[in-house]
Amino acid sequence: MKLSDFDFDLPEELIATRPVKPRPAARLLLAEGNTIADRHVRDLTQILQPGDRLVLNNTRVIPARLFGTRSRATKDGSGVARIEATLLNPDPSGGWRVLARPLRKLAPGDRVDFGAGLTATVSARDETEAVLDFDLKGPDFDAALDAAGRMPLPPYIESRRPADAQDAEDYQTVFARLRGAVAAPTASLHFDAALLDALKARGVAFTEVTLHVGAGTFLPVKVEDVKTHRMHAEWGEVTPDAADAINATKAAGGRVIPVGTTALRLIESAARSGRVEPWRGETDIFIYPGFEFHATDALMTNFHLPKSTLLMLVSALMGKERIDAIYAHAVASGYRFFSYGDASLLVPRRD
Repeated sequence: MKLSDFDFDLPEELIATRPVKPRPAARLLLAEGNTIADRHVRDLTQILQPGDRLVLNNTRVIPARLFGTRSRATKDGSGVARIEATLLNPDPSGGWRVLARPLRKLAPGDRVDFGAGLTATVSARDETEAVLDFDLKGPDFDAALDAAGRMPLPPYIESRRPADAQDAEDYQTVFARLRGAVAAPTASLHFDAALLDALKARGVAFTEVTLHVGAGTFLPVKVEDVKTHRMHAEWGEVTPDAADAINATKAAGGRVIPVGTTALRLIESAARSGRVEPWRGETDIFIYPGFEFHATDALMTNFHLPKSTLLMLVSALMGKERIDAIYAHAVASGYRFFSYGDASLLVPRRD
């Protein structure tokens, strides 16, 4: 498998920079068996069956993009520079690993003031990242970050417009509970409370898991032989209750349907024994064609970037030729792509 095998032409006008309102009004491409149907997310109340179980990622996106002023003492006085930092994940030292621009203007010992009472000291720096030790911890840090930070929109949106106050709502799922993600589980953005209630009344069950989505989800694949790509690691948890519920659904003949590739990657990480086990830790699972699925019967997901690991994942689930046909239909039919775009429900053929 070559990286070029997962490329396709995408007209720029199909890249969504805002979501549709209301959330379930987004279009839904239903790919079931050999068929394709053009539906809407609200139609899930007709498409899903009693006994199906949706697996939801309850991670909460933090406003991880910060803009501040670096200061350092020099022989000529105070040295000042403007710094942009995106939080990645907590460092074992107690600080936060960050992507910073310009990184070359940060050195250990520098102080950075991000406003709203949020200040930090640079404790380390390597060729790609820095570590910031914030003065505030716990709830005080969370409150200051909420005041100073901006939602970390994907690069393909940030390049077209800056994040604003509306994104604080739009880029968060209605069931987000546990803080820690720096990117949204975007397939879940299509649900609102009314749709969840309607699906529950239909007899569809829900299970929550947690995978704190990292900024690495946007990193490009740089190797031509995709099997040599090294995946980023993300922290997640499948509780014993969640594992039991998923296994019970499968035993009863119901379908387990992760909402989003993040939920899928997590439950498949927990299911390498052949059934879902309680699981907690970091996963760097890389799913590409040839992967053996143990937990997933179908997947609800948005449309993914060319040459991305997520496009490889859906190709593993549906088959490469089938995904090529699905994406060709999506482009020809004007579906909106990526994080704020439309959705698909992918149901693989049962042989």
